[in-house]
Amino acid sequence: MGRISAAAVCLAFAIAAPAYAQQSAPDTIPVVTVIASKKPIAKSLDFVGRVEAINRVEIRARVTGYLEEVVFKEGDFVKEGDPLYRIEKGLFDAAVKQAQGALERAKSAKVLTEVQLQRAEDLLAKSSGTVVARDQALAADQQAKGAILEAEANLQSAQINLGYTDILAPISGKIGRTSITKGNVVGPDKGVLTTIVSQDPMYVVFPVSQREFLQAQKTGQGPDVGSIKVRLRYSDGTLYDKLGTINFVNVSVNQGTDTVTVRATVPNPSEGLIDGQLMRVVLEAGQPTEKVVIPQSALIADQEGIYVFVVESGKAAIRRIKPGDAEGTGIVVESGLSGGEQVIVEGLQGVRPGVPVRAAPLPPGPNPS
Repeated sequence: MGRISAAAVCLAFAIAAPAYAQQSAPDTIPVVTVIASKKPIAKSLDFVGRVEAINRVEIRARVTGYLEEVVFKEGDFVKEGDPLYRIEKGLFDAAVKQAQGALERAKSAKVLTEVQLQRAEDLLAKSSGTVVARDQALAADQQAKGAILEAEANLQSAQINLGYTDILAPISGKIGRTSITKGNVVGPDKGVLTTIVSQDPMYVVFPVSQREFLQAQKTGQGPDVGSIKVRLRYSDGTLYDKLGTINFVNVSVNQGTDTVTVRATVPNPSEGLIDGQLMRVVLEAGQPTEKVVIPQSALIADQEGIYVFVVESGKAAIRRIKPGDAEGTGIVVESGLSGGEQVIVEGLQGVRPGVPVRAAPLPPGPNPS
């Protein structure tokens, strides 16, 4: 009986030992990883700039009258020469006809003075007239000539004012909201009716400190700032898809901020840029170099600095890195990773050095780096 009990105890220990060892082994933690990839990264400097339309026109009435019609739709694209507003024409049309009548009277008076002058000269030649009479006729003829010029100028002015009753778009671009509606009196003293801003291309204006601007020039191929590429980012970090070029550097430095105003021209065919919009401006110069880029979600900080977890032989391992500039939603790694490492980006809560992990690739979608 004692032998059976001893055998049973040994058998129980033999069965329990593997189970106990299995319970004491650390659990495998599921994680999501990405491969640390290399990308061509150009040397860059970041600034904050504002979008400005190349052409911006405030539309004003040039004559006073009742507004008959608002022709455009607010926010639409208008072409140069398109009608925008129509002012009541009656009084201006009457002024043109009145000026035409005055011109005809002046021309008729000129015909009479020419005849009188010719007659006075004929009489003077036959010694039947006087020099005084001839001079008076000459003066009257000159006055008639001046009256014609004055009448022609009055007619031209009346025609110009009549033309001002149709307010046309002076440039092509997007038109804003109207500040006045049909039935109101408009005039030069009534302020701005609406505004038109051109769309393609656009300016981006940003201040650059002297030190940063000199640094950007030195990283380029030469002193020509036109070789510097200009990239734009929206406030949410997304990249604008067109490159710009610097076309103007101010001739003086702001003494209060020690900055110089720089302006770049950026294509805007799809109207993705809006006048007055705030943008991040990235200046890139020189030849791009291959650098490792990883998602920012992989970064962890402690007292010793920044590190990431990588998967090695099925276990988590720490890699100390030196982060660089941001690249979209990713971060450039200056040192610590050589590329090709399996970097953990999700499931970091329970990860510790040496803990077994079960890695799954990040699902397809927008590249986090």
